[in-house]
Amino acid sequence: MKRESFGSRLGFLLVSAGCAIGIGNVWRFPYITGQYGGGIFVFFYLLFLLLMGVPVLMMELAVGRAGRGSAMVAYRALEKPGSGWHLHGWACMLGCYLLMMYYTTVSGWMLAFFVKFLTGSFEGLGNEAAGDVFGRMLANPGEMCFWMALTVLAGFLVVSAGLQKGLERMTKVMMTALLALVLVLAIHSMLLPGAAEGLKFFLVPDWERAVDSGLGNVITAAMNQSFFTLSLGIGAMEIFGSYMSREHTLGGEAIRISLLDTLVAFASGLIIFPACFSYGVQPEQGPPLIFLTLPRMFGNMPGGRLWGTLFFLFMTFASFSTIIAVFENILACCIENFGWSRKKASATNAVFLLIAGLPCALGYNLWSELRLIGGRDVLDSEDFLVSNLLLPLGALVYVLFCVSRAGWGYGEFLREANTGRGLRMPGSKWMKLYLQFALPLLILLVFLQGLIA
Repeated sequence: MKRESFGSRLGFLLVSAGCAIGIGNVWRFPYITGQYGGGIFVFFYLLFLLLMGVPVLMMELAVGRAGRGSAMVAYRALEKPGSGWHLHGWACMLGCYLLMMYYTTVSGWMLAFFVKFLTGSFEGLGNEAAGDVFGRMLANPGEMCFWMALTVLAGFLVVSAGLQKGLERMTKVMMTALLALVLVLAIHSMLLPGAAEGLKFFLVPDWERAVDSGLGNVITAAMNQSFFTLSLGIGAMEIFGSYMSREHTLGGEAIRISLLDTLVAFASGLIIFPACFSYGVQPEQGPPLIFLTLPRMFGNMPGGRLWGTLFFLFMTFASFSTIIAVFENILACCIENFGWSRKKASATNAVFLLIAGLPCALGYNLWSELRLIGGRDVLDSEDFLVSNLLLPLGALVYVLFCVSRAGWGYGEFLREANTGRGLRMPGSKWMKLYLQFALPLLILLVFLQGLIA
């Protein structure tokens, strides 16, 4: 059977960027930037994105493009006989399942709030009542399961149609709409009275704020954000490398994906901070800002129902683009390793994730007393396994496979990365030494920080 491929280079870039663009950048990037000194944090973030994110992304894409398959298939095609690198493919598959077991619930929150604003559920509510909407939703097991299930079923319906007709076509529509929404929302926020203070808070380097937070903490946070923003380490990006052509070098493609990802994260700050300062909302609140504070702000804003609807539509597209991209990786693993058809893989995995997603959906109501890893609730425990263990360790495996003699080998990786037109990675000795020694140490540092935190 002929392997599927993207219909266009634009499709590859948008799907890959859609996988990377998720709740982490549009939710976490703005508030952590504000917390750690604005422009100072942005500088370190971009630095580590170039030093860590781009090289690891290149390696995932290289393994996929050279191996022409999902992680297990690609490793088998490239590894030396008798080595066990392909076993990491099972860890990648596990990581994708674990990620979707809670990410579908969180994406369901975005969809729920989009519908609530669209239907006027927040109109006429006072500040306290608007802030209570999220808590009431978490406490309602039926509502939580409904939005999670709707997200799962919609995601598998899209990817069941195929790579080009399903994933690529839908992602092009969503990403185009997402970028248009970002532009409209950012312009609106920047024109609000008092918006200049929000822009200053977000963009102007503030050494006093950075020193108060601890410069080491600023650097650490920038390193973590630059690494986690691209969803590296569980094969989610590798599968798209297996579908891409060899017309362009991987360095240029990795930088384009990273820039699209950063653009949306950056623009989300332009949306949130000017609006916060315009309406007297504290921007350092972190995660509660999205579901507890912003709805109150939209309620006090002229045309708030419209702007709230557009904002949560933007958030829905950002999260759902990640979901269908990871679903595609899961399907590819099942099709290539178990010989299933795309329809069978879609139906089987839809049923599995509907069941596997229940603990997270019920973890704030019927199972709210359940505490797992280190006293964490279900969602935080699943996120800990993915973010603190599987992502950094998986990225480390990809790096070691690409740069070590026991793996694929640095020369083979460099040859694949530089195949095609575009930006070529230098073959200098210092680059080889950096990728072989410094980059693994940086990733190991991210891993250790996650365990300590």
